Amino acid sequence: MEQKEMDKVMEKAEVLIEALPYIQQFNRKIIVVKYGGSAMSNEELQKNVIKDVTLLKLVGFKPIIVHGGGKEISRWVGKVGKEAKFVNGLRVTDEETMEIAEMVLNKVNKNLVRMVEELGVKAVGVSGKDGGLLQCEKKYADGEDIGFVGDVNHVDPKILYDLLEKDFLPIVAPIGLDEKFNTYNINADDAACAIAKAVEADKLVFLTDIEGLYKDINDKSSFISRLTATQADELIASGCIGGGMLPKLNNCTDAIKQGVNRVHILDGRIAHCLLLEIFTNQGIGTAIIADKDKANMA
Repeated sequence: MEQKEMDKVMEKAEVLIEALPYIQQFNRKIIVVKYGGSAMSNEELQKNVIKDVTLLKLVGFKPIIVHGGGKEISRWVGKVGKEAKFVNGLRVTDEETMEIAEMVLNKVNKNLVRMVEELGVKAVGVSGKDGGLLQCEKKYADGEDIGFVGDVNHVDPKILYDLLEKDFLPIVAPIGLDEKFNTYNINADDAACAIAKAVEADKLVFLTDIEGLYKDINDKSSFISRLTATQADELIASGCIGGGMLPKLNNCTDAIKQGVNRVHILDGRIAHCLLLEIFTNQGIGTAIIADKDKANMA
């Protein structure tokens, strides 16, 4: 073997050795992956994300995927001649739109199941309706009625534990029921956060359309790779964080306070971002950790 080829082989070996302690640390631990944004609209990125999650499963993690589908829902709403409306980032969801959203989310769900099974791992797609997984109440946007949009008020994780115990990879569509069994569309970030807390996940990962957190979004040198939940709260209070990142960061800090060990915000547009963040020393996104783990910030 030529030296150049040998060097490439040795580089691969070094990558595997670097990943080993992380594989040992998180073996049999639950990781919830919220999958949405641009990573869902690009077929190549879709395949990369599913490969990453499948690999996590095969090396001993217990992954759960919670997916969105907002762009696809908007596309189908447009097909029937309706205009998508949003209030504070939340989709106004009348009865017809709810029907479309459920149809689209179930379609997305089963497509993700197919992609996982193509890679040799058994997956089961469920919605929050199944087994009473996601129980919710009506959500309002600053007091405004926005229709069938739900706030999760209880998670019954039994169906997820049963699937994990039988070695399936659960894939969850964010649809829930209220106490009168009305169907509600749930923000996928909220659903992922609620599920992560309920199953006491070791990690919660948000795949987003930005690289991670910045103190100043216009200053690339202000990127934050690691911070504690308290530091995240201080960042929120400072007014530096706005737009769609604000509720996401609130979800992150809430999850940490409720027992999730670590939350990651990653750019889902980067191929294999999940593996790079979890299995390398440096990582590529932003990790939010519990205050008690501040010594492990490096």
